[in-house]
Amino acid sequence: MEGFFGKLRNLDAYPKINEDFYSRTLSGGIITIVSSIVMFLLFISELRLYLHAVTETKLVVDTSRGESLRINFDVTFPALSCSMLSLDAMDISGEEHLDVRHDIIKKRLDSHGNVIESRQDGIGSPKIEKPLQKHGGRLEHNETYCGSCYGAETSDEECCNSCEEVREAYRKKGWGLSDPDVIDQCKREGFLQRIKDEDGEGCNIYGFLEVKKVAGNFHFAPGKSFQQSNMHVHDLLPFQKESFNISHKINRLAFGEYFPGVINPLDGVQWVQHTQYGMYQYFIKVVPTVYTDINGRTIQSNQFSVTEHFRSDDTGRMQSVPGVFFFYDLSPIKVTFMEGHVPFLHFLTNVCAIVGGLFTVSGILDSFVYHGQRAIKKKMEIGKFS
Repeated sequence: MEGFFGKLRNLDAYPKINEDFYSRTLSGGIITIVSSIVMFLLFISELRLYLHAVTETKLVVDTSRGESLRINFDVTFPALSCSMLSLDAMDISGEEHLDVRHDIIKKRLDSHGNVIESRQDGIGSPKIEKPLQKHGGRLEHNETYCGSCYGAETSDEECCNSCEEVREAYRKKGWGLSDPDVIDQCKREGFLQRIKDEDGEGCNIYGFLEVKKVAGNFHFAPGKSFQQSNMHVHDLLPFQKESFNISHKINRLAFGEYFPGVINPLDGVQWVQHTQYGMYQYFIKVVPTVYTDINGRTIQSNQFSVTEHFRSDDTGRMQSVPGVFFFYDLSPIKVTFMEGHVPFLHFLTNVCAIVGGLFTVSGILDSFVYHGQRAIKKKMEIGKFS
């Protein structure tokens, strides 16, 4: 047994030196303190990296199908009133959402950008007690109201009981409403008077759209839109204006949910119109993104890049629809972010590397300083150091 332990003793890679042979120096003490401080700081840095999640990024081909795309927006138009502003969305598959009203909110703004809390309905509207019936007479006491659509009805039973319903019927027919004052419903509701009352106001519109996950566009423009000769047209006649100021500020625009680290390049972007006519266009490349946090929760979202262009009508008349257009296309590449912790063995390996590396380097440095000092001291003793 003694022979076995003797063989093990011969394998000792760390032979011990008697303390009587130790020689401690001032330079060695300084190097020890400095290397210990550096070693401690590097250890803390490595520990923080181990305790905090790290994000791994991958690029893969997007193979998803049949998904929808959620567009969150918050846009302010300081010189376009809410009664004029409409929102349309369409895509290359032919699907259209015209004059979108669900899931969006409009706030009227005064000339200073302050929200106008409320406005009395029907300001300036004539006091007509009995609405005009479809058959031409006024509404009697025991009758059910059925207003005329002024030639735009699709069936004999269809009724248009408000100015908005008449405008919608005209839009479906592809007609423009040139003079709202000849429409009984619009006259009773004071449609033109409301536009005049809101002249000089701005509008903040925010909400979201749910569209197909294919290339398309959505835009904010004055007037109701309709199709005429296979063209997308906005009815601007009721507003009786020669120009429309589409200056705007994008408070927020995002394609999908928020996830940590996302940057939306159009947030806070502002543009001011200096010409009488024009169309502002944003061309957006949407990149599908999947973010998985440390708890395994997955967020399906998107990032995007953008370029912009202002299309001005230099001829002095409107040749294109005045408005702010967002044209988006989807990238075939999907970005995946995955949070995770550094493995413990990786952490342990790095700590050993820090301790061993610094211990070795400081030992080499100490040896160099010690032997250098001894060599200089010997030369000084024999008088050869100059």
